[in-house]
Amino acid sequence: MKTIKLRDAHEQFRNFLKENKRSNSTIVAYAKDIEQLVKFLEELAKPQAHDVKKEDIEAFLAKLSKEGYTPKSVSRKLNSARTFYRFLKINEYITDDPSLLVSHPKYQLAAPRILTPTEYRAFRDAARNDPRMFAVIEVLLQTGIRIGELAALRISDIQKNSLHISPIEKHEARMVPLNKSSLEALNRYLEVRPKAKDDHVFITKSGKQFLIRNIRTSVERYFRLAEIKNAKVNDLRHTFVAHHLKRGVSLTIISKVLGHKRLSTTERYLQYVTDRAKETGILTEL
Repeated sequence: MKTIKLRDAHEQFRNFLKENKRSNSTIVAYAKDIEQLVKFLEELAKPQAHDVKKEDIEAFLAKLSKEGYTPKSVSRKLNSARTFYRFLKINEYITDDPSLLVSHPKYQLAAPRILTPTEYRAFRDAARNDPRMFAVIEVLLQTGIRIGELAALRISDIQKNSLHISPIEKHEARMVPLNKSSLEALNRYLEVRPKAKDDHVFITKSGKQFLIRNIRTSVERYFRLAEIKNAKVNDLRHTFVAHHLKRGVSLTIISKVLGHKRLSTTERYLQYVTDRAKETGILTEL
């Protein structure tokens, strides 16, 4: 077993994530979580990776809870710690992983926010005079893709009746159908899209990539303009799922379109859908 200080291991871990092409947002999130953990462990006079015990990690999580972190946030930070310790073990800096002995705090998942037909029509209407944002909203709503996948789209990913979604992090590549509404919105935007060397579909006026954080801010601005409360970007994906489940589209088809690894991830939406129609294999427009 090799020895290493936690702070040095933290830096190596960040480089490891970059080398494995994890997204910037993922790297920043992990870095922040592990920085908190390392600082706490140093305060316990445990700067070496192999010094840390199960009780030390439990004390860290208890401190977070006392500081007002929700059980869900504490659970996420434990997941970050486990990823970090898996890295330490693979690189032979530790022989036993104390994070695996720590239990996740129990919490109940909040019900997904599903937009009503009146809400998502008003939302689209609010952005109708902004070709770029209308295309962003229409693609997210009509395809169910993730915001990171939308930001990463290249011109060549737009095909006749589908989008090619490139692999991001642990999500595999897939093809997603484009219906008439989303294809028309994309073509309308591409007609006025600024000329630029950057081949990302969605770009700024200066020709640079339209970043995830800016897409999120812009989408939330249109939620406010449409007077839709308590809605976030991911709720467009939730709405896509609920709409198609209600229309009777099979779980298998929806799961493949969404890029879910497990069918159970899609199945959990069933509890929020009433009056499910007879099963069909046809995706419809919202």
